[in-house]
Amino acid sequence: MSLAVALILFEGGLDLPPRELRNTGTVVRRLITVGATITFLVSWYAAREVFGISNQAAIVLGAVLVVTGPTVVGPLLRFVRPAGSTGPILRAEGVLIDPIGATAALIAFEIVLTDAPDEAVATVIGVVLLTIVAGAGVGLLAAYFLDEALRRFLIPDQLIVPITFAVVVATFVAANEIQEESGLLTVTVLGMYLARRETSTVRHVLEFSESLRTLLISVLFILLAARIEADQLRDVLLPAFGFLAVMVFIARPLSVLVSTIRTSLSWRERAFLSMMAPRGSVAAAVSAIFAIRMEEKNIAEADQIVRRRRPRFANADALLNGLEETGRK
Repeated sequence: MSLAVALILFEGGLDLPPRELRNTGTVVRRLITVGATITFLVSWYAAREVFGISNQAAIVLGAVLVVTGPTVVGPLLRFVRPAGSTGPILRAEGVLIDPIGATAALIAFEIVLTDAPDEAVATVIGVVLLTIVAGAGVGLLAAYFLDEALRRFLIPDQLIVPITFAVVVATFVAANEIQEESGLLTVTVLGMYLARRETSTVRHVLEFSESLRTLLISVLFILLAARIEADQLRDVLLPAFGFLAVMVFIARPLSVLVSTIRTSLSWRERAFLSMMAPRGSVAAAVSAIFAIRMEEKNIAEADQIVRRRRPRFANADALLNGLEETGRK
């Protein structure tokens, strides 16, 4: 699941030319910093009050929901095709916010496991530094050597796509070995570095990546949906609608309003940005990963984040009892 998310983010970074970042830099920087902070605070408080879950679980959920996701934003923008700079802003935000959200979730997870404030501060500093060093460092190093190999025609044409994706997988695994969840930043940096070339070779890799992304998104949603039972969903259905209303009508408009202060965007463009913050497969996959980790650490109400299908038999004795009952029938 994590590897599928990494390949999706690589494709997102590869589809983000540097000129779009230059033209939308101020708004995007605010959205992935100030806007993300506002989204975290609102979703943290709303999750705790609406769902009635523990403060620890609410903190991690709030951090996960910072992400928007290129897997949903990209197809929507292709269908709507907004004029002006709103499209590039949303596309850049969707690509850049995902590794930030995954890192924020990791920081939140480490914080809720610590008891002393001093340990929490040291944990945050350590996670951020290691994520930057491992994520950006490994990504830039791999991107440089891969870019040089492509520029010098050291890779045969028929092997460009498989070797590129082999490098993506290798860098993702290597960065995660240094620091958990830093691999998402690595593959995003790798994709953005290659995007600056805008050559036919990169476009060929991008075309294959788009087809692979469609397949991976389909598989991810099937796997995530298979973990949910209808009986478990009924318990949180009504609170979920209330939580969704808070995210759509309070968290997103507030973050956009603050992030676009003193910018040239019109009120229509700001309204469009306020209504565009879908959570896709990246948010769902990251939340599932951290829900499992919190359950392993016995954090209260961790199972509320992702309603998982429970195993039919809890242990070997229950399995034997079930087989005996089946034999008697």
